[in-house]
Amino acid sequence: MNSLFEIELKKKIMKVSHRCGNQGWCPGTLGNISYFDPKFDRVYIKRSGADLNHLELEDILTLDLNGKVLEGVGLPSKEVKFHLGIYKIRSDIKTVFHIHPTYATAYAVAGKKLPMATEAAKLVLMDVPLVSSAPSGSKELARKVTSSFKDGRIKAVLIAEHGVVVIGENLKSAYNNVSLVEDTAKVALLSSLIIKS
Repeated sequence: MNSLFEIELKKKIMKVSHRCGNQGWCPGTLGNISYFDPKFDRVYIKRSGADLNHLELEDILTLDLNGKVLEGVGLPSKEVKFHLGIYKIRSDIKTVFHIHPTYATAYAVAGKKLPMATEAAKLVLMDVPLVSSAPSGSKELARKVTSSFKDGRIKAVLIAEHGVVVIGENLKSAYNNVSLVEDTAKVALLSSLIIKS
């Protein structure tokens, strides 16, 4: 297809991917960002092995909702299954971020739920469930992550021993939700240290 709309959309995905990389949220080739266009039932996601920090237009594949590659070269990111699963159950969502911001990932690795430590977290995030671990790219992990988003209030989940999945109505809202998750984790950790001192 490669319409002007698609090219502009891929540029926006590329730009937000670079922003996430600049924040240190996606070391190496970790992390993936996708966007769903409900008008054509198309999903745009980075190819496996691509680096979000240096993502190029050709690194973004076009898929159908079953995961078939329609345009682009390579395999989709290995976590594509839960991206597709979320789009199928949440009609309000157009983008999914799976990344590894340091403080939020620390809670995930510790197997601890993220405390809603700030007023903003309580109002916007409300709750960030902790999903038990499963092998990366597995149907089991996709099922667990997808299921956690069935509650329409949920905007983010932690995956134990792994990282964070955040959703949004558009790329900007998803990015803002990631920022709030990471800020909440940072404040929660630092305030717990102050309380103990």
